[in-house]
Amino acid sequence: MTDHSPAVSTGRPERSPTPTDAESTDRLLDALDDDDCRAVLRAVGDRALSTSEIADACDLPLSTAYRKVDALTEAGLLDERTRVRRSGRHASEYVRAAEAVVASFDGADGLDLRLLGADGDDRFGDARAGGRAAPADD
Repeated sequence: MTDHSPAVSTGRPERSPTPTDAESTDRLLDALDDDDCRAVLRAVGDRALSTSEIADACDLPLSTAYRKVDALTEAGLLDERTRVRRSGRHASEYVRAAEAVVASFDGADGLDLRLLGADGDDRFGDARAGGRAAPADD
């Protein structure tokens, strides 16, 4: 018998304020470009999984799963929760933070990235989840 009850959210995930710089955009795009990160997002789907469960579901070494979960959390694509256990040994588990990433070119301002929740609303309100990448100076 498993020794845990349903997860409880600990509030907003521990990460920097809503990113608004090119570095944050790069983190988001790098995570989406990574095969293992995409596999993690598919595995998590609508259910919360621990890093160990993610490693098993994606057939990844545990160390790789930790790195991918960190990258996805930093990019704003996964949220961390706490899985409360009766034994007192709580564990982190992860849920998908966004249902869609929308990219658009915004004239001279560069690339506009938004993370959308299941309801289609921008998860971060007026702030840009991925920030703006300034146009390249050629």
